[in-house]
Amino acid sequence: MPFKPTSLLVTGGAGFIGSNFIHSFIAANPGCDVTNLDCLTYAGNLKNLTAVENNPRYRFIKGDICDASLVATILKERSADAVVHFAAESHVDRSITGPEIFVRTNVLGTQVLLEESRRHWQSGAVPDFRYLQISTDEVYGSLGETGYFTEQTPLAANSPYSASKAGADLLVRAYHETYGMPTLNTRCSNNYGPYHFPEKLIPLMIHNIITKKPLPVYGDGLNVRDWLHVRDHAAAVETVLKHAAPGSVYNIGGNNEWKNIDIVHLVCDLLDARLGRSAGENRSLIAFVKDRPGHDRRYAIDASRLKRDLGWGPAYTFERGIAETIDWYLANQEWVAEVTSGAYREYYTQQYGGKQ
Repeated sequence: MPFKPTSLLVTGGAGFIGSNFIHSFIAANPGCDVTNLDCLTYAGNLKNLTAVENNPRYRFIKGDICDASLVATILKERSADAVVHFAAESHVDRSITGPEIFVRTNVLGTQVLLEESRRHWQSGAVPDFRYLQISTDEVYGSLGETGYFTEQTPLAANSPYSASKAGADLLVRAYHETYGMPTLNTRCSNNYGPYHFPEKLIPLMIHNIITKKPLPVYGDGLNVRDWLHVRDHAAAVETVLKHAAPGSVYNIGGNNEWKNIDIVHLVCDLLDARLGRSAGENRSLIAFVKDRPGHDRRYAIDASRLKRDLGWGPAYTFERGIAETIDWYLANQEWVAEVTSGAYREYYTQQYGGKQ
């Protein structure tokens, strides 16, 4: 029988992936309440959730996952029977310049959430319970020109960000093995789509092309990533939550590998047409910058187990997804202007040099 949550606690639900998940989950699950716990860092924006903010089944709470008392209170008062943990510091570049917050949020925060979830589950307050950890393919390290990450690939994190996520994954495993807690873990490839904060590759390129700013590309631009539409990711997370056996780990990928420079070229060319610019005009904005330390060369996910066990596969083609993503950013320039103000501009200047 599938697991059917009635009260879901989502952490980090005001961020890119979490907000897309909440949108789709509320629409598909009329019998389940959703509580969103988010401390609203620079990448969390309540405007991502305006479509659900007045829904009687949705509640937002501003708070920190490291606050054990708050987490315990929410779990008890909401009678939560599932936790989906998106909350994380997630940008590799920021982890290189300031790793401390990544350890605090991604490792300590996960441990606090696990511990309070364990106590809530063991109290017998709910008849059944699931804890789902949202992780990344970056915990596996770097691949050569061939091969794929599977769920059995050893963890070999190469950045402070990925190391903090690997530590969190191991804590999730430990809580299942030590306490028998019904945990689940997913590891996903690069996401793209609406509401993506423009520090990541695709929204950064779109934003800078629109405003005719340089397009910073690390190193030689030949690093390879597997791209997955965020709404396909949301659907996969819901599938794992409802149908996977406790203790399971599943990779989520799009089987859609692109070199970074080819992604940049594609976005440039699509926006040439949309912005009425001459062919190649946007490509002239490309500026290769010094590569970041420990930059993994290639990630590629084998998601066949998820397809085989639970029947999930991506619904979006990349052609459709990238076109819709570009059109979303063109139609939502007010949102972009708001989220890229203030602290983001200071970070951008520090990271890439020059002015935004």
